[in-house]
Amino acid sequence: MELKNIAIVGAGSWGTALAKLLADRGREVRLWCYEKEVAEEVNRSCENHLYLPGFALPAGIRAFTELGPVVADADMVLSVTPGHALRSVWVEGKRHLKDRAVVVSATKGIEIDTGKLMTEVLEELLPASARIACLSGPSFAREVAAGLPTAVVTASADHDLAKLIQHEISGPTFRTYSSDDVTGVELGGALKNIIAIATGAADGLGLGTNAKAALITRGLAEIARLAVARGANPHTLSGLSGMGDLVLTCTGPLSRNRMVGERLAHGEPIQEILSGMRMVAEGVYTARSARKLAADAKVVMPICEVMYRVLYEKLDIREAVSLLMERGLKPERDF
Repeated sequence: MELKNIAIVGAGSWGTALAKLLADRGREVRLWCYEKEVAEEVNRSCENHLYLPGFALPAGIRAFTELGPVVADADMVLSVTPGHALRSVWVEGKRHLKDRAVVVSATKGIEIDTGKLMTEVLEELLPASARIACLSGPSFAREVAAGLPTAVVTASADHDLAKLIQHEISGPTFRTYSSDDVTGVELGGALKNIIAIATGAADGLGLGTNAKAALITRGLAEIARLAVARGANPHTLSGLSGMGDLVLTCTGPLSRNRMVGERLAHGEPIQEILSGMRMVAEGVYTARSARKLAADAKVVMPICEVMYRVLYEKLDIREAVSLLMERGLKPERDF
């Protein structure tokens, strides 16, 4: 089966980069934009200055502010809304979805109130005929838009569907691997954002590269611990949506989550940081969801726990470092 009609729901930096990626190869792409001014600029000037400045967009991208014209008749829909907006968008979008449409979640988040993964929210909302998958991995939007080499992973319980999507979106600069471990891929992509806030804070405090390496490594252990408790394959977390995305987000200069941590370390209040950001730092919201998931699964996640307390209970970032370093000593392999 060929997925001819492509729709992208969400015109932030990542959604726009994916639209450009596919349209650059001659595909016609319909793009849903939350902001009217973004849709008008894409259609008028083939640019999205608000979210992806500096890139000319192909004429094959048509932008809309209504979901119906975007989703209707689409063979494949890439869902790229912020995690907290996914449910409200798809309560409307599901009415327009064609039978057996492929819906790929490219949002790296966890629903705050329910603790559900993005694919779980879609499974709850969409018609039973919808075929659902996810896309994750180390993929800064600006580098994808610039045509720099990128490798990602798409996952579905239906491995044939994962392979279909893999072949549809792969290209000379965008290599896609397939997986049947949706839980591992989604949790890896979502939870690494919390660890990235922590490593950004370490950078802001000048704690050095030893501390950063420790946070990345022990952060991966926490992510894997929860993912395995939720039924994921532990090997998934050594892959692109685990270690790959974790390293990128914790070290890359384009990481919004790392930047949030750095600014926290400089003494800026979290609300002030967020109010000045156009794009979403998902790790701030995921910290709440992760805490609930960890408690439900009886899994210990010390880095995620102290970052939750920093973000929501005004724990001083320096005290958070002390709490982590002075914990009781344990074996390294703890699950």
